Amino acid sequence: MRQHDSLTRRALLRTGAGAAVLLAAPLTATAVPAGFEAWRESFRTRALAKGISPATWKRAMADVEPDLSVFKELRNQPEFKEELWQYINRRVSDWRIINGKIALKENAALFARIEKDFGVERGTLLALWGVESAYGDPLVQKNHMRPVFPALAALAWNEPRRKAYWEAELINALKIVDRGWSTPEEMRGSWAGAMGHTQWMPEVWLNVGFDYDGDGKISPFGRPDDALGSTARYLVNRGHYRRGEHWGYEVRAPGSMSGSRTYAAWQAAGVRRADGEAFPQPNASAQLWSPVAGGPSFLLGPNFYSVKSYNPAMSYALAICHLGDRILGRPPFIQPFPGSERALTLAEVQEMQRRLTQAGFDTGGTDGRVGNDTMKAIRDFQVKAGIQPADGYGGLKVLAKLRQGG
Repeated sequence: MRQHDSLTRRALLRTGAGAAVLLAAPLTATAVPAGFEAWRESFRTRALAKGISPATWKRAMADVEPDLSVFKELRNQPEFKEELWQYINRRVSDWRIINGKIALKENAALFARIEKDFGVERGTLLALWGVESAYGDPLVQKNHMRPVFPALAALAWNEPRRKAYWEAELINALKIVDRGWSTPEEMRGSWAGAMGHTQWMPEVWLNVGFDYDGDGKISPFGRPDDALGSTARYLVNRGHYRRGEHWGYEVRAPGSMSGSRTYAAWQAAGVRRADGEAFPQPNASAQLWSPVAGGPSFLLGPNFYSVKSYNPAMSYALAICHLGDRILGRPPFIQPFPGSERALTLAEVQEMQRRLTQAGFDTGGTDGRVGNDTMKAIRDFQVKAGIQPADGYGGLKVLAKLRQGG
């Protein structure tokens, strides 16, 4: 989500790649690093001056130790280099489509209410929820999230490039505790402090989050009402989401074209929907995007860029928009990406995970979800089997090799 320094929530998680974080000296697992206590005491003065109560400070920060593992996360972003079709296949997976339909059925009244109140299409929110937290799966919270205060304290203390940003987010986290909305124990998130069903940073929790379920507090945890309702409000207020407009369409475009026009003008120029259907709102505007030569092309409306405000990557926005369509029953892209494979089915992913596990490569589970553990297992298998590139992508070629016994 967009922050005051003009970086989005997820952009910030990526812009640390390659940052040089210099720690003072080798540390034992239990040592408080040199300089941290002096920083904490100076930060205490600044936090109290901004209205944080002494009781909240004591509860959240008096005994906190910095989570030094965040610096490794900051320096070493995931090494997997994905082609766009691989990125799409991994996120628009059978598991997410199937479980997105289940999540919609279980929360139909909530999504209908959100559409009425904010105009945000249910598919978009379902896809965000599925990609950000696997529809609020408690195992994701338990196994992949960490306490926020030690993580933010480490970054505010010793991340050299954006200390002021991290310190502001740490104060925001303290304000959340001060208001009684949450506890330091409950506040678990990513290494950068993003929390809950749709991965809010503290600033977004404070300034965009609201009590959509009427229980008297604002929370990205627990029932999904606050998280999804507030995320819809984020897309409207910060992403300028337009009620009643679809994000865009796969199209067939003759020759080399670019720019922004109405759908009617694009059609007059020879651009057609790939499925042969008419554009339902001919006077709405869209931009033509052909991400890969020879692959599918798209007309992208304002709501595509609203999703992109949540994460500045075009690939992320396309995956979210396409996943939302697939959950709602729309078909895969018609024009394939060059060199692409079809996505594995849920049963095929589970078979791949079982075979990798049996071969000694730990996938962290065999539930059909492909996360970093499974990707690492795939890459290690590719290296051992001599498969190039060893890119961590689990597709038909990897599964075929596993079936042959590696």
